[in-house]
Amino acid sequence: MKRIAIVTNYNIQEKLIGACSVADRIKDRVDEIMIPQNYKDRILRSHNHITKFSYLPYETIYTQAELIIVLGGDGFMLEAARRAAPEGISILGINMGRVGYMTELEIDEIELIDRVFDGNYRIDERAMLKVEIISAKGQKRANAYALNDAVIANGAAARIVDLELSDRGELVNTYRADGLVIATPTGSTAYSLSAGGPIIDPKLSCFCVTPICPHSMCARPLVFPDTASLEVKNICVREKLLHLTVDGRATFDLFLGDTVVVTKSEVAVKLLRVKGEDFYSKIRERKFV
Repeated sequence: MKRIAIVTNYNIQEKLIGACSVADRIKDRVDEIMIPQNYKDRILRSHNHITKFSYLPYETIYTQAELIIVLGGDGFMLEAARRAAPEGISILGINMGRVGYMTELEIDEIELIDRVFDGNYRIDERAMLKVEIISAKGQKRANAYALNDAVIANGAAARIVDLELSDRGELVNTYRADGLVIATPTGSTAYSLSAGGPIIDPKLSCFCVTPICPHSMCARPLVFPDTASLEVKNICVREKLLHLTVDGRATFDLFLGDTVVVTKSEVAVKLLRVKGEDFYSKIRERKFV
């Protein structure tokens, strides 16, 4: 690997220092280190520029890099995953956030990056969701990809909403709840877990649907095979509109009669692993169990 990108928020001093430490570690083993161009002035002012830095638009970085090194927490990793997955580019995460469940290394472990160039690594492929909004008239209004989850809820106001869940047109259940979370196995340790959903091994091929604060004593999380085509219809007549949020970032309006269709994406996220940790040691370390 000769063209490596380092992505982080360089406006935060701690992350700038961390990224420059990574660059110093790899500079003799690569031809080019790609940096988002909007941080060029910040790096020049900090006197951390090196000759192998190339300042490029995100669109270029996420099509031409051979590996993306991300310094941040899970939010930054999710953003990088959505950009990198369609291009088949691997991601190596270095935790500089709070939980960092998706990251591989801590900032004091950057010497382990050497294993990448020695060929001592593996690729951990994670399934993504393809999320589409179909209007009441059958027109596709929007689409997005999610590594963690798609959440249908009322937005900022915590009011009960009415939703209808189907799989390929077959009714599964109707819900009165604060909302629904549809999560991948990777996303099972995020919002779904907080809402009472199960922790799912990412090697399993499935989705999990978890109701948020259901107005029922028998509404429980449901696990579906990833061959399912889940349809969540907005049947809530009391609210003007609901909201679909994808990976906690992108938000779309849902009008009465709109349907959110969730299927397995044709692309997957490639997380680069250089340590011997398995899934269960990671969740123990992060105190999920």
